[in-house]
Amino acid sequence: MKIQNVLVIGGSGFVGRHVVRRLADQGIDVTVPSRRRERARELILLPTVDVITADIHDAAALASLMRDQDAVINLVGILQGGRGTPYGNHFAQAHVKLPQKIVATAKQLGIKRLLHMSALKAAADAPSGYLRSKADGETAILAAPPEIAVTLFRPSVIFGAGDAFLNLFADLQKIFPLVPLGCPNAQFQPVWVEDVAASIVDSLDNTDSVGRTYHLCGPKTYSLRELVALAGRYSGHRRPIIGLPDALARLQALAMEFVPGIPLSRDSHDSMQVSNTCDAACTLPFGIVPTPLESIAPTYLAQNSKLASNDEFRRRAGR
Repeated sequence: MKIQNVLVIGGSGFVGRHVVRRLADQGIDVTVPSRRRERARELILLPTVDVITADIHDAAALASLMRDQDAVINLVGILQGGRGTPYGNHFAQAHVKLPQKIVATAKQLGIKRLLHMSALKAAADAPSGYLRSKADGETAILAAPPEIAVTLFRPSVIFGAGDAFLNLFADLQKIFPLVPLGCPNAQFQPVWVEDVAASIVDSLDNTDSVGRTYHLCGPKTYSLRELVALAGRYSGHRRPIIGLPDALARLQALAMEFVPGIPLSRDSHDSMQVSNTCDAACTLPFGIVPTPLESIAPTYLAQNSKLASNDEFRRRAGR
C-alpha cells in the first residue's frame, strides 16, 4: 500500500519536527496535533502539513485525528512524569495509556501501519519510571493485531540543534563557574536527530521493517562527564566539572525537579544507572551511516552561544 496520509503524534516536538519535514519533502500529507498550535508554527508553512489544535489524550479527539490516515507515527515522550509504582501518573498517561488508545483506535478504524518511538534500555525491571513506562508502552504496541504492521524504535539520547541535552549543559556553563555533576560516569551513545528521523521515515513503506525493533545509536560512546565537557568546549564556556557522590547527586536531582524546563530529576538519575548504549554490532537501519557528534554539535552549540550574546546586547540596549 502506498502511504500518502500520515498522522504524527508528537510531531511538534524535537524529533517530530524533523520527521514531519522529511515526510513533507516526500509530498506526503501530514497531520500534526498540538495543544498549542503556535508551538508548531515552523511546520504550518510546509505545504502538505496540517497542524490541528487537539488533545491527543481524549479518545474522541484521537479517533477524529486517526480517521482516514494510512499510517500513525507516535513520538510522544516526556522526561518528568512524577513518582509512583511502577511509575508516575504522567508517565502512565503519556507512555502507556496513549499507546493503548492508539492501538485500540487503529484496530477500530482499520489503520494498517503504526510506528512507535520508545527508548533504549526500556524494560519492566529498569531502574526508572521513565524506562519502565516506555517498556509497558512497547507492550501495548506489540499487542496490536497482526493486520496492523508495527515497527519500534529505541534511540539513545538524541542530539541536534535545539536539543534539550547538550544545549542544557552548554547553557549551565554559561551561567555557573563550575558544574557539579551527578552520575559523571554514566554511558551514552548519542545519535543525531536527522539519523533518527531518517530511520523512522525510511521504514514507513519498507515491508522488511514490519515487526522489527531498531536500536538507534551514534558511532561513539561517551561518559556524561565527557559530554558535558564537549558542550562547554563547543559553546565557548568550558568550566570545571565536579563529579558528585550518589547521595549528593540524588539531592541535586531532587532540587532540579523544581526548576522549570530542566529535564533533570530523581527519575533521570535512576535512568542513568544503566548504560544507554547499543551493542557493539548495532548499526542504523537502511544503510544510514551514523553521524559523529563532533561533526554536528560544534556548529549549533557555537551558534547558541552567539545568539545568547546577541540577546544580552539587546537586553542592555532595552530591546
